[in-house]
Amino acid sequence: MAATSSKGPVIVITGTPGTGKTTTSQLLAQESPVPLKHINVGDFVKENNLYEEYDEEWQSYLPDEDRLLDALEPIVAEGGVILDWHSCEAYPERWADLVVVLTCDHSKLWERLEKRNYPLKKIQENNEAEIMQTVLQEARDSYPPEIVVELQSETTDDMESNVSRIIQWIEAWQSNKGQAT
Repeated sequence: MAATSSKGPVIVITGTPGTGKTTTSQLLAQESPVPLKHINVGDFVKENNLYEEYDEEWQSYLPDEDRLLDALEPIVAEGGVILDWHSCEAYPERWADLVVVLTCDHSKLWERLEKRNYPLKKIQENNEAEIMQTVLQEARDSYPPEIVVELQSETTDDMESNVSRIIQWIEAWQSNKGQAT
């Protein structure tokens, strides 16, 4: 079981870039029945200089995972956090109460990444990762199956439905947390 306080659960929202992690996380933080702090881990890495280098070819920062985890540990220990990142395997299993993997049809994903002006090579790699369900498999390999949920994230309706489902999970978590021994 995750070691969270009574403040709130730790929810990991992950998926291939372009699947709607940040928007879903922002909506969830706004609508949650318990206060949840949304941490966009990619921004957190940049803002706190928790990276080894900037990769020009991929136009992304390569995080220093040890320093990142050390910086996140006290925040996660308080509970009431949404961790929004394209990866989840670096987080200790004990951190997560729920791991949500957002998925999207690869052709829609391609269009979204093009709109972000990603380099073609980066679009291709992320599209292949989505087709191969790389992030979903990473989550399944890293966490107990009962806390990993795959949700389709292709439309605004999907996103709203996903947030509603997660809120229902939070409400159940709230009512069950007092019953834990």
